[in-house]
Amino acid sequence: MIDLRSDTVTRPTAAMLAAMQSAPVGDDVFGEDPSILALEQQAAALFGKEAALFCPSGTMCNQIALKVHTQALDEVITHDFSHINQYESTGFALFSGIKLRLTNGAEGKVAADEIASLINPPFDWLAHTRMVWLENTCNKAGGSCYTLAELQNLYAACQQNGLLLHIDGARIFNAIVAQGYTTQDIGKVCDSLNFCLSKGLGCPVGSLMVGSGSVIRQARRVRKVMGGGMRQAGYLAAAGSYALEHHIERLASDHHRAKTLATALQQYPYISTVSTPETNIIMLQIDPKVGATAWVNAMATHHIKTVTFGNNMVRLVTHLDFTDAMLERVLTVLDSLRF
Repeated sequence: MIDLRSDTVTRPTAAMLAAMQSAPVGDDVFGEDPSILALEQQAAALFGKEAALFCPSGTMCNQIALKVHTQALDEVITHDFSHINQYESTGFALFSGIKLRLTNGAEGKVAADEIASLINPPFDWLAHTRMVWLENTCNKAGGSCYTLAELQNLYAACQQNGLLLHIDGARIFNAIVAQGYTTQDIGKVCDSLNFCLSKGLGCPVGSLMVGSGSVIRQARRVRKVMGGGMRQAGYLAAAGSYALEHHIERLASDHHRAKTLATALQQYPYISTVSTPETNIIMLQIDPKVGATAWVNAMATHHIKTVTFGNNMVRLVTHLDFTDAMLERVLTVLDSLRF
C-alpha cells in the first residue's frame, strides 16, 4: 500500500525504534524523565529559546499557546486557512474564550502591512487584539512558506503595535529546508513556536512548544489540565531526539518527490489545476465531470491512498515512507487511469 494522504502516516525507522528501546525514562509529571528533559533542552536550544514543553500533539500545543498568551475576550489575528481556525473544532473558544480575526491573503499568509488595520480600538464592545498567529508551512495553502524577510517584517509590526507573535510550525522544518533559513533565524522572529515530530520528522507521537521560561511554566500547567501530563513518555521523546538529529536534511528528498509528482500530474486533462509545491504538499483540483471522490477511489483500486480536500480538491503529501520506487509506481498508475 502506498499512502499519500499525509506525512502523519509514517512509522519509526529501525534506528529510531532502537533509540526508543534504549531510552532512560522516569515520571515526567514529576519532571523526572531524563529523555524528555533532554529533548526539551534540545528543542529550546535549537530555536534559541529559554525552555520547551513536550506534548502529545500539535493541536494541544496550539491550544496551550492560545491559552497562555491570551485572556478571555481577546482576539487573535490569523489567516482563514490557519489550523486553529479550520481543523481544531473552535477549541480557541472552548478553552480560551477568545475569537479570531481572519485575513484572506494569498498562500495562507498574513501580511505585515495589514496588521495595524486589523487591531481593534480600545472600546468596551470590541475584543482586545492580543497577538498574531502564523502557520508555517500552511497546510491548507499547499505547504506554502513564509520567507525570512516576511517573518522579520511581521515580527517588527507586532512589536511596534504591542502584539505577541506565535508560529504554528507543525511543518517548520519543511519551511527551514525549503527556504534555507535556520532554527535560530526563526527563534528571533517569534515570541513562541510549536512544531510537530509526527509529520515530516517521522516520529510516532509528539510535538514541542518553545518560548520563554515563564511562558513554558504556564504552558506546563495548562498541559496538565488538558490531560497532557504523560508519565514514562521518554520512549516517545527519544524518537524526537533521534529525528532532530537525523531526519531534518532528508526532508529535501520529500520536496523533490513532490515536485516530480506535481509536474507529472499537470499533463492529465481530468486534473484542472495542480499547485507548484514549495515543500511536500501537492494540491490538485479534479475536473467536476470526474470528481475528486471518483479519482481517489480509482487510485485506491491500485492500492494508493489519497484523500479529498473539499471542492473537488485532493491533497497529496510526500514523506519518509514514500520512496522513489513508490513514486515510479504512482506515475505508472496515473498513466493507466481512464475517465
